[in-house]
Amino acid sequence: MSDSDTCEDVRVGVQGHAGRITLARPRAINALTHAMIRAISAALASWRDDDEIECVILDADGPRGFCAGGDIKAVSLSTLIDGGEGARALWWDEYRMNALLAEYPKPVVSLMNGITYGGGVGLGCHAGPRVVTQDTRLAMPETIIGLVPDVGGLYLLARAPGELGTHLALTGLPVGPADALLCGLADVHTPAGAFPDLASATSWKIVQDILATWTTTPEPGTLAADQEWIDRCYAGDDVGTIIERLQNDEHPNATATAKTLLSRSPTSLKITLRAIRQARTATLREVLVQDYRAMAHSLERDDVREGIRAQVVDKDRNPRWYPATVDEVDPAEVERAFTVAPGGDLTF
Repeated sequence: MSDSDTCEDVRVGVQGHAGRITLARPRAINALTHAMIRAISAALASWRDDDEIECVILDADGPRGFCAGGDIKAVSLSTLIDGGEGARALWWDEYRMNALLAEYPKPVVSLMNGITYGGGVGLGCHAGPRVVTQDTRLAMPETIIGLVPDVGGLYLLARAPGELGTHLALTGLPVGPADALLCGLADVHTPAGAFPDLASATSWKIVQDILATWTTTPEPGTLAADQEWIDRCYAGDDVGTIIERLQNDEHPNATATAKTLLSRSPTSLKITLRAIRQARTATLREVLVQDYRAMAHSLERDDVREGIRAQVVDKDRNPRWYPATVDEVDPAEVERAFTVAPGGDLTF
C-alpha cells in the first residue's frame, strides 16, 4: 500500500496469517468515505496473491454498528460543488471494491454486529463467511432518500426466496439475523462475545475453530411467517399494482407495508422494481454496472436532494416527493436510469 492508500478511518494490519481491516469511524457508524474505500481496496489487492495471508478479517470499531453505509453527506455536497463528479468517483471505486470482494480467492470474514446498511452490505455480504449477532440489522434503505439500492445489493436480494428480496429492496426495512440468514445475506450467527476472538484470529483454521465452537441459532425472525402474503402481493412488474394488493390484503402486516411504500420516493420505487427484476438473471458485475448507471443519473433528480434533506440534513423525516405518486412517474425517467451513465459506464 502507498501513502495515498492509507486512511485514518481504516486500520490495516497483518496478524499471523490473517489480514485484518478495521473500520475506525465509529462517530459516523463507520459510514464509508472515498478514502476508506480506497484504503480497503488497496489492502485487499495487496493480500490477494500473498501466500502468507490465508484469510481476511473485516471488523469495525464502536458499539452501534459495522457500517451505516456510504457517506451520504459527501454525495450531497458533491452535487453542489462539482456537479456530482466526486460522488461518481466514489461509487466507481466502491463498486469495483464490491466486485473484488465477491471474486476474492481467500475467505473474507465479515463481522457484522449492529447496523449494517447500504454500503455496509456491499462491504460485508459479497464474500464470506458473513457473521451476524442478535443485534445485527441489515438493510438497503436507499428508497427512503430517493436513491436506488446499489453496491450489488440487488444481486443478493434478487436471489432471496420468493419475493422477500423485492420486499426488502422497495421498503428499505432492516432485518435481524434470522431473516438475514433466510435471505442469503449472512452465513453464521454467533453471540457478540465471539467477535473479539474472531477479530484477533491469526489463521483461517483458528477462525473455523472459533465458528465451530460459537455458532448458534438466532431467535426467529418475521419474514418466514410473512412470506405467503409477500409472495402474493409483490408478484409482477408494476409498483402501483403491488401497493394496491398490499392495501387490500387481509394481513395487517401487508396493509402496514402499503403505508411504508407510500412514504418512499415513487420514482425510486419504479426504478428499483425494474432493477431487481433485471438482477435476477444478471451477473454481479452486470448488476454493478446497472447500479452505477442508476446512481449516476439519480444525481440529476430533485427527489435525491429532497430525500437527503429530509433524512440527513434537516431530519424532519417528511420528504416532499415529486412526482408524489407512482402513477405520475414519467416512464422516460425510469428508462433513463438504465442508460449509459454520464461520462461513461463503470468498467472493471
